[in-house]
Amino acid sequence: MNSITSAARSTSTHGNRVAYLVVAAGMSAALHIWKLPPALPELQKEMGLSLVESGFLLSLVQLAGMTLGLLMGLFAEKIGLRRCVVVGLALLGAASALGTVVHDKNALLLFRALEGCGFLMVTLPGPALIRRLVESSHLSRIMGLWGTYMPIGTVIILLAGSWILSVSNWRMLWLLLAGVSFLMLAAVVRWIPSDPPRAAVQPADKQKNSAMAIIKTTLASGNVWLVALSFGAYSGQWTAVIGFLPSIYVAAGISGTTAGALTAIVAGANAVGNVAAGRLLHRGVRPKVLLCTGFAVMALGALYAFGLNPSATGKFIAVLLFSGVGGLVPTTLFLLAIKLAPSVRTTSTSIGWLQQCSALGQFSGPPAVAWVVTVAGGWQWTWVATGACALAGIGMALLLGRKT
Repeated sequence: MNSITSAARSTSTHGNRVAYLVVAAGMSAALHIWKLPPALPELQKEMGLSLVESGFLLSLVQLAGMTLGLLMGLFAEKIGLRRCVVVGLALLGAASALGTVVHDKNALLLFRALEGCGFLMVTLPGPALIRRLVESSHLSRIMGLWGTYMPIGTVIILLAGSWILSVSNWRMLWLLLAGVSFLMLAAVVRWIPSDPPRAAVQPADKQKNSAMAIIKTTLASGNVWLVALSFGAYSGQWTAVIGFLPSIYVAAGISGTTAGALTAIVAGANAVGNVAAGRLLHRGVRPKVLLCTGFAVMALGALYAFGLNPSATGKFIAVLLFSGVGGLVPTTLFLLAIKLAPSVRTTSTSIGWLQQCSALGQFSGPPAVAWVVTVAGGWQWTWVATGACALAGIGMALLLGRKT
């Protein structure tokens, strides 16, 4: 009996450790999303990008997620979660490497869209793959780490990317990140267990497990819609503020390296919030409390930072709280998406719909803020756009609290 128990514990521990590699794969994918902000001033000069065009360049990487998230979730379910991650990493590496040879902004936009497809294929299966690898008692904690894949990836690329750009150019940065993707691909193939063989489906269950039936079941769930739209409300404002932060600092006369470091600190605070959310959920704090707290502080932080024209230190602290306390939101929503999925078969499509709404927020957030800034002639009304997202998030969190 003791030997059986020890073997089970060993298997569980191995699964938990391998799950960290899934988180690392997500972080490596996030590097490609956030490699653009530190390089944006250089790209604007080289390719003559306007502020609105820059906003679309920031957000176009989310085009695949915005249009294909649900279908990609179904695709991941059909071909296997691990296999989907492998294909996504390969696509990220290839698109980033090919992007180094372009000299036209339209071609750069195309490769950014392809990187968006690769990013989606890596990150969309992540939560379901983690669920398959770890024990349920450890799920909330490891999902707290999964929620950090974007902010930690952001920190790494803002710091390392700013340094690389200070000694080289954006093409070298793109090429190095292609190499990172290919190395991560090799690690996933080596250490993450292969997808289990698909169980035979009885004729009576074929209709129930068909692609159309899975999609219909997913979209018929009100809980899935609330979780997904809440994520869109969060991601739109966070992406807009963090994405333009280096440009805001540079416009204020701060050097590119310092601007990247300050933005990295702000993004790193978001990772702390994600980990804290995982621990608080594990201890029984209600998701509604975490969601309302995160959205409320984001609204107040943006109002103070942009609307009240504080000192440089005050603005930095406000944006730090905006990102840090806002980090309570994504981990909570990822866990709710897993737990509120209509069935195990719809876990990937539920996460896919969440990613699709998240991508819609990330796609629309930066151009919307850029438009507000252009019309207002400054950043002082930024809080109106971000505050509207925060209020919508609080409303949906209250509805989720009633349903759950």
